[in-house]
Amino acid sequence: MSSTIHNISIDCHDTYALAGFWSQVFDCPRQPDDFPGDPEAMLLPPGGPEVLFIAVPEGKTVKNRLHLDLQPADRTRAEEVERLLGIGATFVADHVGPTGGGWVVLADPEGNEFCVLGNAAERAAAAAARAAAAVAEPA
Repeated sequence: MSSTIHNISIDCHDTYALAGFWSQVFDCPRQPDDFPGDPEAMLLPPGGPEVLFIAVPEGKTVKNRLHLDLQPADRTRAEEVERLLGIGATFVADHVGPTGGGWVVLADPEGNEFCVLGNAAERAAAAAARAAAAVAEPA
């Protein structure tokens, strides 16, 4: 028998503030029983597992070993990156390739990295461009 993901836990200093940032990312409200100073906060994004924010005393010191890859539902990758920068994310790196495939790395207000992929149409176009380039290459 297999397991399922119940929630994704994110260690942080300020559970309420970080849940507020991610509530804007996922377009879902904070839980009504979460308040500033609480040791935990929870989000229930539509279509995804719960996201649990847990207060810890130590700060983030190295690159995440696990991170979220976000795919915009109703805008382009560039539009989503601009939106996320506007709500408090910081730019880390651009890994978008010449065919349009790839991702942009951002960090949340506490430095946790996450990636923004292209939307479904952008990903399909990049895959088609890669396939066309592979066919065009001489053997």
